[in-house]
Amino acid sequence: MLSPLLNEKDDKIFYGKRNIIKKILIVFKGWFLRKSDLNRAEEFDIVFIFREAFFTGSYFFEKQFKKKKTKLVFDFDDAIWIDNVSNSNKAFAFLKDASKTSQIIKLCDLVFAGNSYLKDYALQFNNNVEIIPTTIDTIEYQKVHVPTSEKVVIGWSGSITTIQHFEYALSVLKKLKAKYKDTIEIKVIGDANYANAELGIKGLGWNKQTELYDLSSFDIGIMPLPDDEWANGKCGLKGLQYMALEIPTIMSPVGVNTEIIQDGKNGFLASSEEEWLTRLSLLIESKELREQVGKAGRNTVVTKYSVEANKDKYLDLFNQLLTK
Repeated sequence: MLSPLLNEKDDKIFYGKRNIIKKILIVFKGWFLRKSDLNRAEEFDIVFIFREAFFTGSYFFEKQFKKKKTKLVFDFDDAIWIDNVSNSNKAFAFLKDASKTSQIIKLCDLVFAGNSYLKDYALQFNNNVEIIPTTIDTIEYQKVHVPTSEKVVIGWSGSITTIQHFEYALSVLKKLKAKYKDTIEIKVIGDANYANAELGIKGLGWNKQTELYDLSSFDIGIMPLPDDEWANGKCGLKGLQYMALEIPTIMSPVGVNTEIIQDGKNGFLASSEEEWLTRLSLLIESKELREQVGKAGRNTVVTKYSVEANKDKYLDLFNQLLTK
């Protein structure tokens, strides 16, 4: 049984601007939801917590779940022990406490980390830590037909809280726009309020119903990142989504990205501005290369990062946990 704190409508409000009263009401609604979850926790063999049980710096609910006759499993795929509050909620930063991550890890019977960097952190507080990479449902994630365009579309997909990572590529994209002019188009998905007139970008909000169609309009997918502690905790979701849809992908060589990408085979890694310009130019100018790299990327996701490839790992670890 799933019990998310936010539905799609609440998510837009909670991470959007203003609407303070509505945000407070969402927090209260979440508290009563978790209280209800506590009351029925012993109906389940395992309580699976993804990142945190509640919005604030408290780990009250995790401690209460620990008292129940159920196994507690924690899963995280970002360096969430580092303070990282969205710009829209800076005023509420005092309610957050990223250091609670270590306390939650201590409480759990089993911890899943999305990469080795996260595992090393978790092992400081719990000996039972396993790496399970970010996985993609490759049955659902298949490229869909979109109307053909004469322009080569370079796309980025993310969220309101990660749009700053897209902006690491702005200087490169401006040079490409000057070079290729109207033969290329740049798209941003995830922040409907984002705009860049110079590059002709008007952000498109994320929509579950149209996600595959929107992503399938990309000819090239990019995932620029800074080389910092937060980025090293990332698990490559954006890149894996592109790759699953046979979109040739260029990533910054940060963290797990260097494990996902074999440079020049199933995608490209680019660090310096010159490398980004060179690799993007190669893909812009060669449809054949885009198709070749895209197919190799899809194959990588299917064999290593798909739900099918990893489901038995989950089941085996759950069974081991329940027999202890």
